[in-house]
Amino acid sequence: MDQLKPDSAVSATPTHRAAALSVHVFTALGAGVALLAMLEAVREHWTAMFWWLGVALIIDGIDGPLARWLDVVHVQPDWSGDVLDLVVDFTTYVFVPAYAITASGMLLPLAAPVIGVGIAVTGALYFADRRMKSDDNHFRGFPGLWNIAAFYLFLLHPTPLLGTLGLAILIALTFVPFHVIHPVRVERLRWLTLPLVALWGVLVIDALGKNFAVGPIVTALLCAIGLYIVASDSAIRLLRSLKA
Repeated sequence: MDQLKPDSAVSATPTHRAAALSVHVFTALGAGVALLAMLEAVREHWTAMFWWLGVALIIDGIDGPLARWLDVVHVQPDWSGDVLDLVVDFTTYVFVPAYAITASGMLLPLAAPVIGVGIAVTGALYFADRRMKSDDNHFRGFPGLWNIAAFYLFLLHPTPLLGTLGLAILIALTFVPFHVIHPVRVERLRWLTLPLVALWGVLVIDALGKNFAVGPIVTALLCAIGLYIVASDSAIRLLRSLKA
């Protein structure tokens, strides 16, 4: 027996259904953008790769609100937006950056493929983990943002040993139960987080526009904002435990 369609799907106008389907197409466009980023990575056009990954990041930031606004989950129930989003996010957040990190030449030669495989495997496991987000919208563990980790690798250009160790630590932190704030959905300190994220975006554009040849002030600001996103919740919890 066929499953009945939700009432919202039956009552939706053709225009509404077409608009809802277009959101899925828009999300899937991120996979095409990932391919373009990969082509630039294979050519070692790293800055161009990051520009395309930035486009994918914008798509990922827009499609969710659009889907909720158009009630896509009910109007187009035959397609799973959650699954589609995870598939596209894995390619842009994990797979392409894993290749870039491995092929960058900035890691210890023998360790580079091990790090790349570690990123791909743990990233896949993380995206399948139903505990990846807490009830208050924090990410649990390092949230598989390997596109961002790759950006900082190219920005800071550490020694091969430090770069390899740093990435190995991030791989291990994938399964450590600390909380990382979601820049948009976490309500606590949103008044501070959103302006910092906006500033971070401007600084990233500046860094890419200059092919990472930015001064120490821009580099320090980018690192400080990144540290705030990753460690601020843990710092707040530590302070509260000390006061208790």
